[in-house]
Order: sequence, then structure tokens, then C-alpha cells
Amino acid sequence: MTGPAWLILPTYNEAESLEAHVRAVHAVLGRAAPEGFRILVVDDNSPDGTGALADRLAAELEPVCVLHRAGKQGLGRAYVAGFAQALEAGAGHVLEMDSDGSHDPADLARLLAATRAGADVALGSRYVPGGRVRDWSLGRRLISRGGCWYARRVLGVGVRDLTGGLKCFRAAALRALEPETVSSQGYAFQVELTYRALRRGLRVQELPITFRDRRAGTSKMSGRIALEAVWLVPALRLRAERAAGA
Repeated sequence: MTGPAWLILPTYNEAESLEAHVRAVHAVLGRAAPEGFRILVVDDNSPDGTGALADRLAAELEPVCVLHRAGKQGLGRAYVAGFAQALEAGAGHVLEMDSDGSHDPADLARLLAATRAGADVALGSRYVPGGRVRDWSLGRRLISRGGCWYARRVLGVGVRDLTGGLKCFRAAALRALEPETVSSQGYAFQVELTYRALRRGLRVQELPITFRDRRAGTSKMSGRIALEAVWLVPALRLRAERAAGA
């Protein structure tokens, strides 16, 4: 049997959503991970008390642990820190998802099943048949679809949802991606991880999911994050081509 499954939950000002979300994923992983599981909340010193709430949950629920960081350093850095702790502790699978309730906790079981069946990386996809988005405005849908289309075209890959944040990695696959060397943040971080997996010949499988808009709190999406993805995508391809020609 492999090591325990670790779920990484990055947080910044998610006090309104975190408790219900942690309890829901705790229930799902308790059934889906007989090898054991951990839920790691990575909090960037949220001023709304998210970190203190996470500590209270950790005191009550044994699988929950908390990594406190000094300040807001970005989504990508939060995931990198969480991945490092999980791998060092002997994780067999490492999962990532949003902390605001946008992802259905039940989908964690499907992602774990896919990696146990042979996938190196399993992605929760909004844009494969059976996937969908609820509660978004038309404008936000167009931005998301357009961003994924742009990334697919520039990078020349078939994965349809490159910016999604619901993933499961086999531990060996995650190590091979060298996440500690990824410098991008936000959507770009998700694009870069998946592109690395494809470039390294790993088996990437998309599973349809229903994505819902957050029910509480404020979105962390910003113009800076969107612009980062725009310029980083061609930079990723250029870097890969140079490496291949070296």
C-alpha cells in the first residue's frame, strides 16, 4: 500500500468557507483513502482569522494540519510549500483544490481512483464532455474559456482545462515535475504544472467536474494574475523548445 493521500488547501481570507469545506473533504477522504490521509491548510497570515480557524480544526480533526506563512506570497508559492511538506512526509498521492467550496469534495475520490488506475496526473476538467460551470456570468465564462483556448493553442497540447485547480498527482510524478522550480502564480501556475507533466511524457487524464462559483468570501482573481498567464504561456513554450534543442 502506498503512503497516505495529502490534500493541499491554500488559504487567504477564507474564514467564511473553510470550516464547512474542511469537514466535507474530511468525510470524503475518510472513505476514499484507506491508506490514510492528511489535509494541509497553507495559510498566508490571513487578516480575517482563517489561520486561527484552521488551528481549531486541526485540534479537533486529527488528519488536519496547518502551515502558517508570514504573509501573502501567492498561490503558486503556497502550493509549492504544501507539496514539499507532503512529499517529505511520505505522501503516496498529493491533491490540490480551492478552499472556497467551488470544487465538489466528492470529486477527490474520482481523482484518487484515476491515479491508482494508472494516471500520473488526474485533472478535474470543466471543459471535457460532461464538465460544466455554474453561477458564472457570461463575461467570466468567456474569459476562462478564452484563456484555456489560448494556452492550448500556444502550447500545442490537447488538455482542455489548463487553468483548473483541482488535481491529483502520484507522488513520484509530482517529484518529477520539480514544483520547487516553478515561479509562476495563479492560473499560470496551474498551466505550467500541467505543461511540464505533458512535456515529461506523464499520463495526464481529465475527468469531468461541475465547478460552482464561491458562495462566500471574495475572489482572489486580479488583472495582474490574468496578465501573468498571458505572457507566461508563450514563454513556457519558448523555454521548452530551447531545452529540447540544447
